[in-house]
Amino acid sequence: MTFSVLVEVQLRPGISDPQGQTIEKALPTLGFDGVSDVRVGKSMRFEIDAADEAAARAQVDELCEKFLTNPVIEDALVTVESA
Repeated sequence: MTFSVLVEVQLRPGISDPQGQTIEKALPTLGFDGVSDVRVGKSMRFEIDAADEAAARAQVDELCEKFLTNPVIEDALVTVESA
């Protein structure tokens, strides 16, 4: 079976986010007041073949741990759906 995967990677709470801070500081000068706690992350979409959803999720979790994230400072939110 083929599954659609979305992996959203964010810095863990407490980890400094210079990109987010820069964006947050620039927003008021662009007329966007009231925006706070800006955090920058990355997202990846792909398809994966696996026997079932549990197997797909296990493969994606391993992929995140070994390649897509830095598990020391980043967390991944994984969404797996039938394609």
